[in-house]
Amino acid sequence: MSGILVILEERGGRIRSSSWEALAAALKLGPAQDITAVVIGAQTAALAAEAAAKGVGKVVRVEHPLLAPYTADGYCAALEQLLQNQGPTQVVFPHTYQVRDYAPALAARMGQSLIGDVVAIEDGAVFTRQLMQGRLNANYRHSGNGPCFVSTQAGAFRADAVDALAGASPATITTFTPNLDASQIRTEPGEPFREAAQTVDLGSAQRIVSVGRGIKEEQNLGLVKDLAAALGAELAASRPICDNGWLPMERQVGSSGQTVAPKLYLAVGISGAIQHLVGMKGSQCIVAINKDPDAPIFEVADYGIVGDLFEVVPALTETVKAAK
Repeated sequence: MSGILVILEERGGRIRSSSWEALAAALKLGPAQDITAVVIGAQTAALAAEAAAKGVGKVVRVEHPLLAPYTADGYCAALEQLLQNQGPTQVVFPHTYQVRDYAPALAARMGQSLIGDVVAIEDGAVFTRQLMQGRLNANYRHSGNGPCFVSTQAGAFRADAVDALAGASPATITTFTPNLDASQIRTEPGEPFREAAQTVDLGSAQRIVSVGRGIKEEQNLGLVKDLAAALGAELAASRPICDNGWLPMERQVGSSGQTVAPKLYLAVGISGAIQHLVGMKGSQCIVAINKDPDAPIFEVADYGIVGDLFEVVPALTETVKAAK
């Protein structure tokens, strides 16, 4: 066996950013020329072209009319055939709801386990997962003769790490047509889940201003909203703010909210409980404002401001506006 397969996922006709994060993780396992990106569906030409521009070694289109709409049965059967044909050493997925639906079954078909929700890859092929809501890290190494199945936690690997490969020549694209029969599809998909129009995808935000219980009262949220507007950032919050109903749950960052990895994460009045840190510590630059110099948030912050947020935030907002 040789090579690394990255199974990409699409939404709305485009490859999801979490798939590029999985591709970035695959670069920890081997050089780009050893990586094969896989797109799967009934019509995959546009997806394959998008993947080929990322500088990977190859792109494989797994294409069959029975692969749309998505079903776990169809994906398992098709990818099992692909893996038997390709014989990879590692198979990497983004840790999405769809992957959680079919990847464990696919790994079981191949007589393997899935190392899920990986946050780091060290020493070639040692995979780190978090336990007890991020309080502990556990390292895993694959053993056995079959392929190693891995899924990567959202925000743990930087999607822009693959941008440096984009200048390379487009990858060779081949098509793999699995042998599928309608009798293999045991489920009948319902209507796709329709998200509310106001739903915020914090995972794709480049700048986030997040607020915690240090803001004290709901009417004080205007301070951080003004700062977010000045920075062109999305507004987010720790769990207590959302539990109080001051901001909608869709804006919560943490183990029970969204996992984010923006270029800038500005934490305002957030102490830094482990449940929150799990959701944002992959950010490229973390700036923390807190009056407690011993707040845990400062342990992960790149820049820290020890001070009263009611003084610091308005001054910072005016400085940003003046700079613009």
